[in-house]
Amino acid sequence: MSDAETPLPQPLLEDEALDLLDDFLEESAGPDALDLIGAHGFLVALAVAPREVPASAWVAELFHGTPEFQDEQERETVLGLLEQLKSNAIDVLESGGLPELPFELTLDGIAPEETPIGDWCAGFMEGVFLDELAWFEGDEESVATLLLPFMALSGIFADEPDMADLSSDAARLESLVAQLPELVLDLYLHFRVPPDTPKPKPRPKRPSGKRGNSHKGKQGPKGKKH
Repeated sequence: MSDAETPLPQPLLEDEALDLLDDFLEESAGPDALDLIGAHGFLVALAVAPREVPASAWVAELFHGTPEFQDEQERETVLGLLEQLKSNAIDVLESGGLPELPFELTLDGIAPEETPIGDWCAGFMEGVFLDELAWFEGDEESVATLLLPFMALSGIFADEPDMADLSSDAARLESLVAQLPELVLDLYLHFRVPPDTPKPKPRPKRPSGKRGNSHKGKQGPKGKKH
């Protein structure tokens, strides 16, 4: 896809809503909850996921426990914004658009795991792990290939030998960062667009007058006549 054809990334929440979530996750959600960047990646992964994850499951995972809200209004506001972010991501991807990510798409020579990019990808992978079986059933090799950039940028798998070459290739990592919105769309489409199936070949025509005799005398695999 050329630059002219690439759609502009679309924000998944307004800045004011992101600020509200940021304040809550930073100050009130508890020490084990994901921060805004990680939560954004986590919710985008849920939007991409091949099947719906119940809200009770993903809320518990995002907060790593039960958050303490000041009152019912705060609870409804915060959970509503999280659900809206996920829903907006689905709408953007369903229309073939690209999600806007909450950071600059460049590493500037810094290791990914020391940047918001690494935090976002780590959050994305948490969303994958929440329902890992659904992600990998059916076509494990293709999904693993599509997830490789997220895995490499997250820093979670830095100790694995097969990640060493990619993790040490600064130029390659920088290229993957620039492609993150498109990689998200690629994953979404992988689960929803069936692969092209080859057209069936026409059956060979039999010579006229020989119908019913074409297999006469033909030997089966064990030397027996059909």
